[in-house]
Amino acid sequence: MSLRILVGCKRVIDYAVKVRVKPDKLGVVTDGVKHSMNPFDEIAMEEAMRMKEKKLASEVIAVSCGPQQSQETLRTALAMGADRAIHVKIEPKDYETLQPFHVSKILAKIAVEEKIDLVVLGKQAIDDDCNQTGQMTAGLLDWPQGTFVSKVEKVNNHLSVLREIDGGLETVKVSIPAVLTADLRLNEPRYATLPNIMKAKKKPLAVKSVADYGVDISPRQEVLSVEDPPTREAGQKVESVDDLVQKLKDGGFV
Repeated sequence: MSLRILVGCKRVIDYAVKVRVKPDKLGVVTDGVKHSMNPFDEIAMEEAMRMKEKKLASEVIAVSCGPQQSQETLRTALAMGADRAIHVKIEPKDYETLQPFHVSKILAKIAVEEKIDLVVLGKQAIDDDCNQTGQMTAGLLDWPQGTFVSKVEKVNNHLSVLREIDGGLETVKVSIPAVLTADLRLNEPRYATLPNIMKAKKKPLAVKSVADYGVDISPRQEVLSVEDPPTREAGQKVESVDDLVQKLKDGGFV
């Protein structure tokens, strides 16, 4: 059984950039700020490519929902080895209120339309940290899911998935078709080489609209205010455990 894999690739503010809140307190500054592929999505793409190299997958399709600039992220995915890409174009004003539920609906529609066997996503995006899209996509498709994956192996017609959980590690058996979400320790993503970057420019990239999938992306929630985290006060050094206990007592912590 050779799998057709769909990989979500979200464009986010680069992890090395210090995020600044907008003066109107309704979002963060994105203009003129470096963006890149969500790091967890890079891991998801790498895992899909490794499956293809093992002859477990016949095709890897990258998808991104967002403004025109999302095509840069998709070209990165194509340079990593994806066969083709789908850009679901969303205007900037609508993208600001796009939520995981909307993306999940779009991914589910694409998975059915493209006859996908495996949807692989990052476990969360580093901008909103929602950790919802994979789970809701599986729910909408009524497919089994393996979340927080740190290792995955194909065994006969199912997947053996090692999951990272609060208490340690858990191994689950997942039938196909399925949805997986990649954790940090799943793999180390490859760098796109210059020849592959050049090849990526010629690979097919289809541009679609939300209307093509019949998904309503009107917001279900409203952002009231975005605030910087409070500045932490400087710590204090103590000479002994007794001093520490006294400080905690004085502060009303014990």
